[in-house]
Amino acid sequence: MHKIVSFVLLLGLSLPFGCTPDKPETAAADAAGRETASTEEGEEAEGEEANDLVTLSPAQQQVAGIQTGHLTNRPMGAGLAVTGTLDVPPESAVSITAPLGGFVENTELLQGTRVRKGEVLATIRNPEFVTLQQEYLETRARLEYARTELARQKELYEQEVAPQKNYQRAQADYNALRVQTNALAARLRLANLPVGGTLVTTAPIRAPRAGFVRAVNVTVGQAVTPTDALFEIVDPEHLHVELTVFERDVARVQKNQLIRFTLASDSTSSRRERTAHVYLIGRAIGEDRTVRVHGHLDQENDPALLPGLYVRALIETGRTEVPALPDAALVRFEGKNYVYAVEAPGRYRMVPVTLGRSEDNFTEVTLPETVPATTTFVTGAAYSLLAKMKNAEEDE
Repeated sequence: MHKIVSFVLLLGLSLPFGCTPDKPETAAADAAGRETASTEEGEEAEGEEANDLVTLSPAQQQVAGIQTGHLTNRPMGAGLAVTGTLDVPPESAVSITAPLGGFVENTELLQGTRVRKGEVLATIRNPEFVTLQQEYLETRARLEYARTELARQKELYEQEVAPQKNYQRAQADYNALRVQTNALAARLRLANLPVGGTLVTTAPIRAPRAGFVRAVNVTVGQAVTPTDALFEIVDPEHLHVELTVFERDVARVQKNQLIRFTLASDSTSSRRERTAHVYLIGRAIGEDRTVRVHGHLDQENDPALLPGLYVRALIETGRTEVPALPDAALVRFEGKNYVYAVEAPGRYRMVPVTLGRSEDNFTEVTLPETVPATTTFVTGAAYSLLAKMKNAEEDE
């Protein structure tokens, strides 16, 4: 019995040592591990926020010229989205031909060259030029004789020495030769050949008006006929927009409505809006069930505008109030549009937005649903924040 009690006592004493809690060193290590993991997660979250967050000191804000404000409701045009092209009136586009045909002896013209009115575009050689000049000179000589004969017959008729029919015949011969001489002279002028003087085998082709060369259709040595178009010249000073409007929308278009258009060839970053006004609305519906709308440009002398360029346009058919921010508040980064929201003094977060209409240096802005309309935004020098954000990423 004594042995049993001793065994139980020893067993009871040994249990606390077998269930001893973790040592202080082990517990501290576990706590440190958990704290390190928590710190790493915090740093990781902070790194994620830094991708769209910019912080500036008061001095930096002043240097950058940061301005802040809120969305404002501004009246902007609501309209009809259409497409079209830039074109010139018929009198501003000229096809150049060789009136008498021949061979192209010389031309230095290139597409896109600007030419002055009367400038020589090419030289045409044709042996028939000599024949035409010879015929003119011979006819003119006969005309001089006919003029003298007419004067003589008139004098004889008045003196009743010769019959009236001789005078009438001389008058008819003179008139016929005069018409023939004038016709030959007109053909010479049409071909840019000299009227009288030295016989030549070449004739210059001159520009009938100033403009740009749109097409060069000949080469040196090529034979051309009077119906061949050698060159095409366009005067861009009277450009206009020709828009295509579907028949169902024609009733919404009226004369003098504002047209806002951009070039389809412009990249998104370099896109520039230009304006025109509706001048003429077509009265015929084409086979594609569309109507042509003619608009006059508000600024005609724009070197970037050329005939034939495609445009995207908006014809303003009314005006509505929309939420907008100044253009200086907008930045474009990696193909998307953003604004900067003010989270705290000197703390700005990038917010993606959808852009709409633009007018008078303001642009319609649609915010994400998670961003309240009462948020304060950077309204000036937003690109300074984007530049700082990019520099911070490069430093990392």
